[in-house]
Amino acid sequence: MDTSLFLARLIGPMLLVIGLGVLINRENFRATAKELIASREQMFIIGLLTLLGGLAIVTTHNVWQGWPTIITVFGWIFVVGGALRVLFPDVVRSIQGAALDKSMLPAIGGTAQALFGAWLCYVGYIA
Repeated sequence: MDTSLFLARLIGPMLLVIGLGVLINRENFRATAKELIASREQMFIIGLLTLLGGLAIVTTHNVWQGWPTIITVFGWIFVVGGALRVLFPDVVRSIQGAALDKSMLPAIGGTAQALFGAWLCYVGYIA
């Protein structure tokens, strides 16, 4: 199995489940996210793990042709997001807090995650 299919099969179900979880449990998600961004330690650990995951993706999968490009972009988004959480945690916490205060943004994000995850599952398992 090539790396693109492996990553689609790994990331797709994760995003699908997280996106559906956000949509099904909106208030629980909002409360959990607010508690999480309130903790400097958790923000740092999440930043490190996100950065590590993104680096693992872009190191093993730096593909810029066809559908696998989306996986590479996803990896770079993780790299940038993780680095920002470590380097500028207060800015990230402020942005995330403002986004959580807008009732539709988590629903839009959950929908996008679920759709993207479903597409990756399709590409990884069916196509």
